[in-house]
Amino acid sequence: MANVFAIHSVGNSIATFLQNTYPEQLAGRNLPQCAFLPISSGELASDTDPTDVRVLLYLYRVTVNEHSRQTRVPSRPNATPIPLGLDLHFLLFPWASTAEDELVTFAWAMRQLHQFPILDASSLSPEAGWSADEVVQIVPAELQVEEIMRVWDAIEKPYRLSTSYVARVVRLDPDTSVEARPVVATRLAYGAAESPV
Repeated sequence: MANVFAIHSVGNSIATFLQNTYPEQLAGRNLPQCAFLPISSGELASDTDPTDVRVLLYLYRVTVNEHSRQTRVPSRPNATPIPLGLDLHFLLFPWASTAEDELVTFAWAMRQLHQFPILDASSLSPEAGWSADEVVQIVPAELQVEEIMRVWDAIEKPYRLSTSYVARVVRLDPDTSVEARPVVATRLAYGAAESPV
């Protein structure tokens, strides 16, 4: 479980993992120098065609995890809230001036996430205060062509080769436990009934 920096931490940790494991050579050939970066909507909208090679990670959707939705027992409204479980939906896409640079770096990044789909506490950046047993799973997500085009239309950028992943489950701790409401006590006294006069 983590604090409110967890969403940023996951995106940053995926990009850092890819950057730290990217080799200079593969199969006897030099790979292009590449930067792996999380990118915001604002940066993406204002970005121009790059002269360097990049693989970008764009968070386009956050949903509450269907298996860990917050529930409270109606008879215990003051019980401590459970952590908020989130699924983070990312687009991964290459950005380069040549087809070879785009396709090689894209294929390498996809293969790397396929081989290493788990981020544990040692791979997650520390600002979120992850617990020692925390794990985040990175799984491919199948998007219909229409859904992908909606994302790119919203960004107002021409479509680029991309694939989607879901990082789950990112659990956010509540800040503090909910204070209990004051107890209202009623005292009843029992005694013999008075006889009528």
